[in-house]
Amino acid sequence: MKYLEKLFALAFLIIFLNSCGVSKSIHNRPDVSGYDAIIPEKVKINDSTFVVGNNFLLKNKQGQWELYVEGNPLQIGKITGSLTQDLMQKQEAIFFNKVEDLVPSKTQQYLLRKFLAWYNRKMYLHIPEEYKAEIYGLSQFSSSNFSEIGEPYLRLLYLHGAHDIGHALQDLMLVGCSSFAVWGDKTVDGELLIGRNFDFYAGDDFAKEKIIAFVNPSEGYKFMSVTWGGMIGVVSGMNDQGLTVTINAGKSEIPLVAKTPISIVTREILQYASNIDEAIAIAKKREVFVSEAIFVGSAKDKKAAIIEVAPDNFGVYEVENTDELICSNHFQSEAYKNDERNIEWIAESHSMYRFERMEELISEDEKLNVDDAVAILRNKKGLDDKEIGFGNEKALNQLLAHHGIVFKPESRKVWVSSNPYQLGEFVEYDLNEIFKNREGNPATKSISNAMENISEDPFVYSKAYKDYEEYRILEREVEAAIENKKTISAEKLSELQQKNPEYWKAYYLTGKYYFEKNYDAAAKIAFETALNKEITTVPDKEKIEHYLKKLGQ
Repeated sequence: MKYLEKLFALAFLIIFLNSCGVSKSIHNRPDVSGYDAIIPEKVKINDSTFVVGNNFLLKNKQGQWELYVEGNPLQIGKITGSLTQDLMQKQEAIFFNKVEDLVPSKTQQYLLRKFLAWYNRKMYLHIPEEYKAEIYGLSQFSSSNFSEIGEPYLRLLYLHGAHDIGHALQDLMLVGCSSFAVWGDKTVDGELLIGRNFDFYAGDDFAKEKIIAFVNPSEGYKFMSVTWGGMIGVVSGMNDQGLTVTINAGKSEIPLVAKTPISIVTREILQYASNIDEAIAIAKKREVFVSEAIFVGSAKDKKAAIIEVAPDNFGVYEVENTDELICSNHFQSEAYKNDERNIEWIAESHSMYRFERMEELISEDEKLNVDDAVAILRNKKGLDDKEIGFGNEKALNQLLAHHGIVFKPESRKVWVSSNPYQLGEFVEYDLNEIFKNREGNPATKSISNAMENISEDPFVYSKAYKDYEEYRILEREVEAAIENKKTISAEKLSELQQKNPEYWKAYYLTGKYYFEKNYDAAAKIAFETALNKEITTVPDKEKIEHYLKKLGQ
């Protein structure tokens, strides 16, 4: 995971350091003069419950924050900022600490800042005014500790491009998500059922303070989304019309200029679309700067579709004569049939493997219910139930998810996972109940429906899970030792393998360490063992074969 953390931090460096270079530009602040900016004062009920008028933030017993906000864009931004100030500032500190660790050189920061000020120069032109107003309101409660990097509004504005830049830079694929939908004869009650894992890993601290937000805007539809402090975009959500959106990254080139962040496009869809056609129309009018699959479920259409967007292409994928739709990280519409990047990605990545695993698991049951959907999201095995090692990106449950989520759009119900990963209890929320009779009724207790929660995965109490958590620590220690050319004991390398015996990477790291120490025989054994495991991608396999070739294999 350390490799991913470093690349993620670099992506954030690119986003945040450019803020300084544009801090004096004319688009520093949006025009908010047309909005009523008055909000009530925050009242602290206790350490886990806060109220601002009809709005609230509280922590449920699963450790998740539940947020309800209403008003015009500026009010929603300011109220959200007031209620989530500590959470937002904590997230900022996490990001900037990573940046300082990666690029301590002030000279390097300056050069990046100059280049990236130019790179993000046009993003503000592609973000709707109401969302800039909301971000501005939110920024009034941002930290003052990072003023040397840029003013709060710009820091938060560019933060919303993190998802896009994070998976475009060297195809980081920090968002290798899996999504599926079933409906009609494939569900127990005939209703549309959607499941998805948001496999966006930015370090353990990033996922600790998730927010389940319920937003009642002055214009558009009411909606919920799973988010974090400082983020108004949507990665997973559903509105009160029973329309859902989730996002799956596609194969992208490094973009030349920032345009509309995907999470802002999906926020607009969630707030203003009630069916698939309306969602398509909104997606078509926005210019994006990376490739993305927007998975849309619709209660009105009683089915799901995939909107596939890219800077130079647009497609829609719908299925006929079947009651299921599957999405991983490659495109399926006719518009991308001959796309070379997409073809290469299908051949070399783990996207098709996860796609086929979803097909396999969905076919095991004649009809699916919510428990079945959660079980699919939590599945840790490979094709044909093969043991492929914990943390393997070919698994649907890669044991790194920010969250898992299940929707029943026609019932307006949603289940959101709790920590760790998507192994904790899935908490049920009913949008009809949550948005009903809200005026003058701030909540002082959890708004979830505990009666219909899905129990935590028993795996969290197993020795295998404990071993995996210990493996993750060992893996980082070994990676750091290899990078810094430090000595690792044979006992530690053996323990690395024993804690996750079916995972190819444990043997690859062992082989790499021995190779660099010129212990050729030991390196060869480790690399050969790695080749016999389920390796994540074609480039990973080729890397191991290259080492063996050097060893005279």
